[in-house]
Amino acid sequence: MLGHGYTHSFVETAAAAVNAGCNLELSYGMRDNVFMRIGEALAAGNVTLEVSGAGAAGAAGRCRSSGRRRSPQTLRARVRPLFYTRLRLGEFDPPAMNPYSRLGLSEVQTPAHRALALEAAVKSFVLLKNERDTLPLREPGAGRIAVVGPFADNPRVLFGDYAPVPEPQYIYTPRRGLETLVANVSFAAGCQEPRCEHYAPAEVAAAARDADVVLVCLGTGTWGAGAVPAALPCPPAGNTLLLGSATGIDVETEGKDREDLSLPGHQLQLLQDAVR
Repeated sequence: MLGHGYTHSFVETAAAAVNAGCNLELSYGMRDNVFMRIGEALAAGNVTLEVSGAGAAGAAGRCRSSGRRRSPQTLRARVRPLFYTRLRLGEFDPPAMNPYSRLGLSEVQTPAHRALALEAAVKSFVLLKNERDTLPLREPGAGRIAVVGPFADNPRVLFGDYAPVPEPQYIYTPRRGLETLVANVSFAAGCQEPRCEHYAPAEVAAAARDADVVLVCLGTGTWGAGAVPAALPCPPAGNTLLLGSATGIDVETEGKDREDLSLPGHQLQLLQDAVR
């Protein structure tokens, strides 16, 4: 609200948010956050602790939000559902009553949990197009697979904003996953980061040469989406092209908008080189 000119100070923003019904602020990493000014807004009468006829009416004239008058709201009405939710979650129970308090680090990344995560990932995939029944790949040991692109073997870019700190040993990039199969896998990043400002076309051409299947991993930062031209040269006869497209924090994120949806840097050239 402050950034868009709706309010002119954190105190005014705190009052406007509370009076509009907002009871929680996402302020991770902000030392001087908006809701820390609620006390000042309360002292100024822009919000009230309890609803009281005379007090609320008297404070209503002092409540301002970008020049508009509105009745101040009670803080207790805003706080009550927050603590009710925390109470239901058991945050105020003794540790002995909370079954999760008995879980230690030994429960993290157990084989059973990893198997469940794999099952959830497999069941969440949606295959939108599968021309000539390309997938699943058949008899991988009989052919040669090339996996190319900045997302082919870079664990860091597989995670977007609001993601946990990744543990590389548990991350299976496209390259690592394919190498677990009985297959002859060749790899070339072409460019090391999603911006793809420095491109090595020769290594992509070498990796894709004579491959039966070419997996191209492109995008802007995390598996998701990127604009791919509708007209692409067809791969050579007998070859199969699999395209993985992505989006994420390297090129676009909260507070970092894009001017267009084109693949960044030299990624389009990488894609064209892979299918020649």
